[in-house]
Amino acid sequence: MRAGWIRLWKWTAYGGIGLSLYAGWLTFDDIRDHASSERHISAACDRLVSGAAVMDLQGGMIRAKGSDYEKYRLDVDELPGSCAVYKVPGPGKTTSLFTLTVRGSDASTPLYWVGDDGDLEPFSDSRGSQKSDVTAIADRRPEPRPIGDGRLGRYGNWYTTIRAECGPGSRATAPKLLNVTARADYEDVSAADRERLAHIARSAAEKLTDRIGCRTQLPALPDDQLASVPSALRPAQSAGGSCLWFARYVKEREQGRLPDRALAAPTRNSYPVEGCLLAVSPDQVGRIADGLHDDDLDYARSALTHSPWWLRTSSYFGAEAHTVGYDGIGNEPKVITAGTAGHAGGAWWASSICDGKPALHTLSSSYTYDNVLGPQTLSALLHAYVDDITKRRGCTHVTYPDTKDFRAP
Repeated sequence: MRAGWIRLWKWTAYGGIGLSLYAGWLTFDDIRDHASSERHISAACDRLVSGAAVMDLQGGMIRAKGSDYEKYRLDVDELPGSCAVYKVPGPGKTTSLFTLTVRGSDASTPLYWVGDDGDLEPFSDSRGSQKSDVTAIADRRPEPRPIGDGRLGRYGNWYTTIRAECGPGSRATAPKLLNVTARADYEDVSAADRERLAHIARSAAEKLTDRIGCRTQLPALPDDQLASVPSALRPAQSAGGSCLWFARYVKEREQGRLPDRALAAPTRNSYPVEGCLLAVSPDQVGRIADGLHDDDLDYARSALTHSPWWLRTSSYFGAEAHTVGYDGIGNEPKVITAGTAGHAGGAWWASSICDGKPALHTLSSSYTYDNVLGPQTLSALLHAYVDDITKRRGCTHVTYPDTKDFRAP
């Protein structure tokens, strides 16, 4: 009997040792896979990001990988470019995790786009989700928030873009302006992950500027946590911030066919980019439709489903004023020349000089809404917007487009 207990104890001990060795092997395997993942991520992003920092996203993970496709691997010597990183939850399984994108100012390709380009659509297509109120939430492109005083960049709920101006002493091949964007490619990005994305983007920008010979001084990230960015539109007549000019405009005039919703951003004279989103609610669409001719009623029907009516005003100051453009004929990108004024591609723009530097002020319209409003209304809106922001920022040498420029190109 005693011998049986001894054998049982021995086998239990052997089993415990075996399980410990197996657990140790699994731990070693996890550590090895984690280290391999970090190296793979860093290589895919050309050593601009810390693989460990990326793997801390979404609660942390053991295995991830950078894309094996050349298209989604970054090469600092061939910008613009981007790298994609995937979470590996199990053998043969991957899910999107993270993207780093690097873009520099170029004489032929805009950094910032305006007009009626479909990529600028702020609202998700309702045909898939059957939304009853298309313009209630800017779920695709809400207005970003500046980081600190705006010189470092801007952020949204799932991304951070760091800007870097390449100053005197930079290499001749360095662009005048760089944008480095770290983006989470999953839903429900936490506040902690927003902070991680900001640190990843700033670190990548610092490494990039050093490697390409861009002489710049990046401000530190603010100590305060990056707050969530609002995406719900509010009544336009009570809007403040970057949309205050429109609230005043509507109060002074009749509502007519103008938007009744707004999504404003904070304003400050140091911000290099400032925007205001305006949109038309379903009720307002119905009121406008009552006054439309039969040929235009299709515009109103589409505005309730897949082609909502919206306007966006955006101003770009300093280096940003040289990097704005629109989709030209045949989708050929067109960069707007600072100091000019005009209309093309669903965009209208005026220019000024603010604090001794060029500024560009734009009004974009969804491609069916501009037909509903008409050129005279759009011209009046642009003048009201530009009058307000140039006065607020103390700008001079304001140049407006001629009324004839508001006709279809």
